[in-house]
Amino acid sequence: MLVPVLLFIVGLACLIKGGDWFVDGAAGIARRFNMPQMLVGATVVSIGTTLPEVMVSASSAVMGHGEIAYGNAIGSIICNTALIAAITIAVKPSSIDRKSLIMPTCFFFAAAAFYCAVAYISGFFSRLTGVILLIMFVVYMIITVRQAITSPDDAAQPSDDEKERKLGLLIVLLVVGATLIAVGARLLVDNGTLIASALGVPESVIALTFVALGTSLPELVTAITSLAKGYGSLSLGNVIGANLFNLVLVSGMSCTLSPFKVPVEKKIAGFPSSFVVDIPLMFAVMAFMTVPAIIRGKLSRVQGIVLLVVYAAFCVFQFVG
Repeated sequence: MLVPVLLFIVGLACLIKGGDWFVDGAAGIARRFNMPQMLVGATVVSIGTTLPEVMVSASSAVMGHGEIAYGNAIGSIICNTALIAAITIAVKPSSIDRKSLIMPTCFFFAAAAFYCAVAYISGFFSRLTGVILLIMFVVYMIITVRQAITSPDDAAQPSDDEKERKLGLLIVLLVVGATLIAVGARLLVDNGTLIASALGVPESVIALTFVALGTSLPELVTAITSLAKGYGSLSLGNVIGANLFNLVLVSGMSCTLSPFKVPVEKKIAGFPSSFVVDIPLMFAVMAFMTVPAIIRGKLSRVQGIVLLVVYAAFCVFQFVG
């Protein structure tokens, strides 16, 4: 047990330091180019923090473990929203830029509607489904980049310290930080998954909970670091962007490389848990977080607390139900 414990500590150290550098690099780039924090969080930062999900899900699908590829994507969305964003909202609720929030949120629900239609109608994620999801990812990135170029944030002026930092250094911080986060998350996930498997926990449950939490650690580290540094919008944008990328990039890449079926081992009243709990809950937590924020232009502590309670209940259901 000594080696797993040491690897766990190394992974944790990589996550903490990587998150610190990653947020500094992302926030510096945002201010240097007068880009809204929400927008940077929903694109550059989200791609970086979604890398663990891409690696885990794609490799799982290729190795024939479609349950992990599916569960990791859906579970990560639930975890990102009901745990990571919930912590940020509960600790420090804040006003948000509704204009920057609308576009990634609409893209998410459009992608989720397509994803769910495929799941409920065919129960199988084909290579064509993967290609369509990847096309959605490309379209989203093109629209987002054009929006950033044509609508700069005049309020996001760089400070004197940031002006002295060269763009190359900010990019290095971003890349090295993302690498450390990915390595740290992988160390934690690998060791934790082995322990869970030894206890006889089903693959789909491991993916929906432990693996999803492990691969969402970059988002958690980024959220906490952003909150501590006063970049709340960067954190929220990262969560929403990561949720979208879990559908269009993670799932798209996984089923393009190796098509797989929706897992149906766990059932409730004769119906697959995936259809009556996992997918509906994914929609519910995202709607509960984003719709009130778009309408009122701010987040409330009550939202964060409710989402945390929902996530706790979800985890209990997965292991006890």
